[in-house]
Amino acid sequence: MKARFKYRIYPTPGQKYRLAKLFGCVRVVWNDSLAYSQQKYKSAEKKPNNSELQKLFITSAKKTEEREWLSEVSNIPLQQSLNDLNQAYQNFFKSTKGQRKGRPIRPPDCFVPRNAPRFKSRKSKQTARFTKGGFKIGQHKV
Repeated sequence: MKARFKYRIYPTPGQKYRLAKLFGCVRVVWNDSLAYSQQKYKSAEKKPNNSELQKLFITSAKKTEEREWLSEVSNIPLQQSLNDLNQAYQNFFKSTKGQRKGRPIRPPDCFVPRNAPRFKSRKSKQTARFTKGGFKIGQHKV
C-alpha cells in the first residue's frame, strides 16, 4: 500500500526563494530531457532510457558552467522529474497501442503527437516530488 500525504505550507521569504530554485531546476531538467527525447523521435532513433537521461541532464550537466546551479538543490526531485517523464511517455505509447482505458490516441503525421508529454512553463503549476528518503518531518519543520 502506498501512502500519499498532502501538506499546506506557509514558507518564509528565504524558503520561497529556495522552493523557486528547486521548481526551476526540476522544470529545466524536464524540458531539456523532453527536447532531447523529441529530437530522437524526429530522427527516428530509439527513445533514450532513464539512466541515459540522468547521466546527460543531471550528472554531466552539473559539471558544466551554464548548469552548475543544478547542484544547489537535492538530486531526488531531479531524478523524480525524469521518472515522471519516462512514465508519461510509457502512458502515451500504451495509449497509442490501445492498452490503456479510454479512446486510443492515434499519433498524427507531424513529428510531435498532440497528446505526447509537453514542456513545463513558469506560469503553470509548480511541482516537485520527493521519495520517502528525500525528506524528514520534524515537530515544526520538514
